[in-house]
Amino acid sequence: MKKPELLAPAGDWEKLKYALAYGADAVYMGGPSFGLRAYAGNFNLDELERAVIWTHKLQKKIYITVNIFAHEADFEELPAYLKRLEALGADGAIISDPGIIALAQDVAPSLPLHLSTQANNTNSYSIRFWLNQGIERVVLARELSLEELREIRTKVEGGLEVFIHGAMCMSYSGRCLLSNYLTGRDANRGECTQPCRWGYALVEEKRPGEVFPIEEDERGTYVFNSHDLCLLSHLPLIKPLNLDSYKIEGRMKSVHYVASTVKVYREAIDTLWEDGESSFQGKLAQWLEEMDKVSHRDYSPGFLFGKPGAKSHNLETSQYVRDYDFVGVGLSEEEGENLPTIADQGASWVEQRNNFKCGEVLEVLTPQGNPWSFQIREMWDMDGEPLEVARHAQQKIKIRTPQKILPYSVLRRAKSDKK
Repeated sequence: MKKPELLAPAGDWEKLKYALAYGADAVYMGGPSFGLRAYAGNFNLDELERAVIWTHKLQKKIYITVNIFAHEADFEELPAYLKRLEALGADGAIISDPGIIALAQDVAPSLPLHLSTQANNTNSYSIRFWLNQGIERVVLARELSLEELREIRTKVEGGLEVFIHGAMCMSYSGRCLLSNYLTGRDANRGECTQPCRWGYALVEEKRPGEVFPIEEDERGTYVFNSHDLCLLSHLPLIKPLNLDSYKIEGRMKSVHYVASTVKVYREAIDTLWEDGESSFQGKLAQWLEEMDKVSHRDYSPGFLFGKPGAKSHNLETSQYVRDYDFVGVGLSEEEGENLPTIADQGASWVEQRNNFKCGEVLEVLTPQGNPWSFQIREMWDMDGEPLEVARHAQQKIKIRTPQKILPYSVLRRAKSDKK
């Protein structure tokens, strides 16, 4: 049984490089238009070309989202855009609109097409229909149980992709109208403001101005606020289904999120496939601990064991669980080329992402090996002047460290109440 592809989000150029460095087999990203994450960093056409070259040089794959529900005016620019994706050598376009699919097959016939989860495929009949239309891979709806996944796989021979981790939408596979209705920003055209995470209360029609809390919480209740999906513990159940791609959600998330989730699932998949379930179970606790260090909402298995109930929704708050602060990254050799040389073999260049200071303990997450920690005793700015506090965003800083902080490392600090 072949390993599934591990597919990671690449919301911008930096996250693309981190996803690949931490072990993703493929990445997905948005171009300048026609994707469902208008507020991700995304890529212009020149950056897309660089991204394709970079990814293919590493012998990995890159998919571009073209998954809006298109309006008539969109078709003025879509033909040229699809042709450009084909010319760039993208490994696939992720599409949900049948009109865009038909157009792509006409104007960019060699561009592989993947059907977005927005198309809500929940049964083998619709999946076979799309495969017969020339779709190479179907991204399954998140609203499928393990038994449904098993039955679909027995009836479908084509490419199937499943979400294994990330945010869940309160609407069916993300088809939400709340954002459009409340803010005028259309979630189905990439502009979701996530009103499902807002607090709500009840107002009776004939008593305007009187607000009644739905739960015993003075802030209201978060009735649409789903937990995050995490299928890490259940990979042994999913493995026999022989699905083609395991997908992590999160193009809007941080570099820390991308690095941590990709590293954990890379190790988990490799261990399960190469060393067996016993070895997987022996390492599961440390992987789950790592997943708790990244910013997230409470985890749940989603629909894997049937329709989720109240326990899969957080009715009290929309806040993330943040036990660690993401404070910096290790600089690559390319990024360090223009930095001044400070004669000190026991020091490393990093880039600040959040305030940190001498005396604090930082943990270092690296693409290979276990995280390690050290206490900051000395650090310097680019002029070689000693620093007590790194307070400037993206400041380049050299820190004395017991071992080298490697490129693509992530630096984080436990919150004070977690130390």
